[in-house]
Amino acid sequence: MWTSTPQPPSPLGEGGQGVEGERAVEVYKKTFLYHFSFFLLFLPGYTTPINSSAIVKVAVVILNWNGKKFLEQFLPVLVEHTGNDAEIIVADNASTDDSVSYLHSAFPGIRVIINPENEGFAKGYNTALKQVEAEYYVLLNSDIEVTKNWIMPVISMMEKDPMIAACQPKIRSFFERDKFEYAGAAGGFIDKYGYPFCRGRMFLSLEEDKGQYNDPLEIFWATGACMFVRARLFHELGGLDEDFFAHMEEIDFCWRLKNLGYKIMYCPGSLVYHIGGGTLPKVSWRKTYYNFRNNFYLLYKNLPDHMLFKVFATRLFLDGIAAMKFLITAGFKDFFAVSKAHFNFYGNLGLIKAKREKLPHEPMRQVYQKNIVFEYFLRGKKKYSDLDPEKFYN
Repeated sequence: MWTSTPQPPSPLGEGGQGVEGERAVEVYKKTFLYHFSFFLLFLPGYTTPINSSAIVKVAVVILNWNGKKFLEQFLPVLVEHTGNDAEIIVADNASTDDSVSYLHSAFPGIRVIINPENEGFAKGYNTALKQVEAEYYVLLNSDIEVTKNWIMPVISMMEKDPMIAACQPKIRSFFERDKFEYAGAAGGFIDKYGYPFCRGRMFLSLEEDKGQYNDPLEIFWATGACMFVRARLFHELGGLDEDFFAHMEEIDFCWRLKNLGYKIMYCPGSLVYHIGGGTLPKVSWRKTYYNFRNNFYLLYKNLPDHMLFKVFATRLFLDGIAAMKFLITAGFKDFFAVSKAHFNFYGNLGLIKAKREKLPHEPMRQVYQKNIVFEYFLRGKKKYSDLDPEKFYN
């Protein structure tokens, strides 16, 4: 077990003198009940009761919204490959399908937290994790297939270095199993204008995993699809920014951690497979809206002062080009989504500015100094390995 075992009450009094009569019987009864309760923890399917004060080492928390099909497909594999390494919890975001009844009938030993409404990814997790006591949280998408021994390598890495605040495993595609998956791949980065990319994934170009990214590495952000994080730090930072609702909230969270001097890591010794697009399809005007809006939120909150004007002036120009491209190739909805994202940002500028003023802004580490858009589309650099390693801030 991960948790340390407190010593049971001793049947001996002070100085080694034996206790007698009813007192001895009572002490032995308590000792027996203690050991019996501890034994139950090892029984298959047993989880700590909801009201227990015990703090587990690792809690794997799935945020579910109308995802019964994913629970049916992936939860049995998760239970099999997790064993006693962690407690499994499903936080339901007010699903309207029969996810909850399915969980109660098929997995009665798994704890279910029911959020009162669909609060989005960020607030949904914040609400649920306030009710979970553990040393480490694993934020896990419901459409993830884990593999054998997927927890131990990451926890071992984090245990060795207290400055590692968050970590992600290697993430490959569920459908093309030899390729990296879009959401996270082999670790996340951004360029100086806020465009995210990954080792193994540049825009829509996905690399085949040939072991080229099998080295543990400090990264800029860990994917929210499968993110290990120290619970203490999660709560000290106030969790995920709920104004993001969904998309890029994990990048914002990791950036805030890095501004406090902590490290975000990639652990290739742990492997999971991800379907992706489980909540919103990959081609969606809503996803376009959240990506553009949240990217502006992300930059304004976290950029150092000396970079703000230059970055936003450049992004206004680049977003205008993106909007016109959407209008020509994807239709009016995506064009409108970019415009709506900008107006939402300006309308909430006071709120975001107030958040910015409360945050430290340190020199940026693991940030690519060039524009990844130009590198990819104009210079044909389709892989992370094509980028100039000397152009990263370290």
